[in-house]
Amino acid sequence: MIFVRLSRGGRFVWGMMVLAVLALALGVLWPSVVRAQPAPAAAGSAMQYVYLLGTDTLATERVTLTNTAALGVLQYRNQPRVEWSHAMSNGRLGALTLKVFAPGAAEGATPVQEFVFTPEGDSVIVAITQGGRSQQQVARSRAGALPVMGRSVLHTALLSAQARRLELTSAPLFMTSGGQTMNATFAFRGDTSTTTLAGLTIQAVWSNGMPSEVLVPAQNLRAVRVASTVPTLPSTAEVISYAAPANAPYTSEDVIIPTPHGFSLAGTLTRPRGVSGRVPVVVTISGSGPQDRDSRIATVRGYAPFRDFADTLGRRGIAVLRYDDRGVGASGGKGALRDTATSADFAADVASVVAYLRTRPDVDSSRIALMGHSEGGLIAPLAAVADARVRAVVLLAGPAYNGRRVLEYQNGLAIAAMPSLTDRQRDSVRASVPAALDSLARSNRWMGYFMATDPLAAARRLRQPVLIVQGNTDMQVTPEQADTLAGAMRAAGNRQVTLRRFPGVNHLLLNDPSGAPQGYGTLPDTRVRRDVLGTVADWLVQTLRP
Repeated sequence: MIFVRLSRGGRFVWGMMVLAVLALALGVLWPSVVRAQPAPAAAGSAMQYVYLLGTDTLATERVTLTNTAALGVLQYRNQPRVEWSHAMSNGRLGALTLKVFAPGAAEGATPVQEFVFTPEGDSVIVAITQGGRSQQQVARSRAGALPVMGRSVLHTALLSAQARRLELTSAPLFMTSGGQTMNATFAFRGDTSTTTLAGLTIQAVWSNGMPSEVLVPAQNLRAVRVASTVPTLPSTAEVISYAAPANAPYTSEDVIIPTPHGFSLAGTLTRPRGVSGRVPVVVTISGSGPQDRDSRIATVRGYAPFRDFADTLGRRGIAVLRYDDRGVGASGGKGALRDTATSADFAADVASVVAYLRTRPDVDSSRIALMGHSEGGLIAPLAAVADARVRAVVLLAGPAYNGRRVLEYQNGLAIAAMPSLTDRQRDSVRASVPAALDSLARSNRWMGYFMATDPLAAARRLRQPVLIVQGNTDMQVTPEQADTLAGAMRAAGNRQVTLRRFPGVNHLLLNDPSGAPQGYGTLPDTRVRRDVLGTVADWLVQTLRP
């Protein structure tokens, strides 16, 4: 995805562990400034929150305020438990401690990972303990920035109170799940606060000095304060099967793909049954943010687009290799190898996948195609330009504009959609966007590359047949970008460019007349639309013929 996915590169070591998984599980709950509100709940009081995606319970949180700290126990469904504490002194927040426990660990157990984030001037000192070993890192930040665990409702209140105390309309936040510092902008009207961060809108409804409900419209997410004890959620890790369905006309094989960077990628190769000799293969390339081989999104139940394509193509005689991104799932490349990775680095991973396929006796090395979705539509041309032997390229909702232009547009949409803002406040938020994007580009290597890179530069150098697929209701990569891509390729001399636009199809390639990201979680059908699947399959069958 390109839309407000702030978790791709730029992570530090800690961000690649369990916390990074949690950071993608739900939409972000960022702090909101609250003015003229009652004082926060009294010290020692316990509060219970339930996180809801639609009607599904995704997480629970028990929080307690003391005179010296705020304490929390956060449990997401099918994720390890996280206990956190944020030290307070004279009403000001200090060090933030996060403890991650093994699935099913009892209260009082030893954490498997512990992170302590301590603001110090324009930096954050990060102490990491794991397996009995400790290390310390210094992360560049900004003076006054507070470490924030984006999954905590209590942090919303605590950081809001801090911002209110300082009479701020904006504040820098240090993201523990990514290691970057970003500006959050706050506004308040009545008992509702609105926060913006890199285009994301969060609304909180307040009662007795604490949030009674937090809404993240883009994720169809609500965090609701409840009076009773919250339900117990399973903490065992969800097991996802990538095997071929029973009686499918294709097989599936788990594969390990070496790279020249000291790690391997894990993937699944589906191959049509009953086909002798070498077969054509399509390599799938995910969009931004850590993605598994199916390109799943936690907040859109049942969405697994690359599984849909593998199934469709497998039934049409074409093999598909889909793989976990570096640092994700069973793939290696965690830590710094992923923390600092850009789209160019992910293109190098694609090259490793293609090189692996060429070693297989059951693959026709002259009939390998690349298919990239969203940011994958930027990565695929980079890889194909570097390897003229790649037979064909499919771009699914791929961008034609640099990331800065994309984010400026998405911020504009988000700001325009904030009903709680006055015209003056809305103008103020708009004025803050350039500086916020500059800060993002400086603090996050992936974001810096994304903002600066012109996708047309690689697109113009493509000489392979190209299929461009675009939904007409896509609000993340706007439809005219497909026309721009096709026009640039044709003007550069590529006479094998096919453009297909689909009415009522959104950025996720789903049937969606509105296309608004805030509605993704409520769509009744989360399988890639059949006419999109059919069009791509037809084109590939024709283009990859012997």
